Amino acid sequence: MISYDFPLNERMRTLLRLEDLYARMSYFTEKASAADHHAALNVLFEILEVASRADLKSDLLQELERQKRQLSALHSNPGISEEALDAVLNEIESASSSLFGMSGKIGQHLRENEWLMSIKQRACIPGGTCEFDLPSYHYWLHQDAMLRRNYLNAWLTPMLSIRDSLGILLKLMRESGKMYHFTAQQGSFQQMQGGRVAQLLRLSLDSNLPCIPEVSANKYVLNIRFIAANYAAKSVLYEQDVAFDLTFCSL
Repeated sequence: MISYDFPLNERMRTLLRLEDLYARMSYFTEKASAADHHAALNVLFEILEVASRADLKSDLLQELERQKRQLSALHSNPGISEEALDAVLNEIESASSSLFGMSGKIGQHLRENEWLMSIKQRACIPGGTCEFDLPSYHYWLHQDAMLRRNYLNAWLTPMLSIRDSLGILLKLMRESGKMYHFTAQQGSFQQMQGGRVAQLLRLSLDSNLPCIPEVSANKYVLNIRFIAANYAAKSVLYEQDVAFDLTFCSL
């Protein structure tokens, strides 16, 4: 199976983008080549840009607090494991404390580093980080891999509370959703929402099917079109029946 996440509001788009960026940052940082660490640094700059939304920290804190209140009310539910519930609440409490302890603007320590900002400025230019443009960066890329990795981790660490907080919220959201099985007749599917409110749609289908879902949704109707996986020609509808699973997720 292959799964696709489709966010239905701007806040969810931001969280999913950051989730993807943090995962890529971790992947490239753990590698050893200079090219991988160059990629990691570029991803770090992307994290800085996306996480710089003025309200991201407050949004995360408010949502963590709301989830903490909702989950705490389940302590008296006999169908809920007290041990598992306490573990989740402890994760939320730890993430909230770490996030609350962040001082200043997200990524301010990076903005105050003139060397990093000079690289970030050049990275926006195609081919702008060549050795003749940034000889000091060229020197850094030729240092020992462990040294470079230590620098990358040190630059990322002050922003890890953002990663941990959004990771908890996305995990809770994905696990709370209810899955339905549908079939798109001749590649098209439509469903009236009927008041159903979701923040995230998770769509899963057989990875061997040569088609890609396109989703559009509002509070009234959900539309899904499956496009033929053709990378050379313009998009065309995959005009065969497609069985898929759809999960409506909301906090």
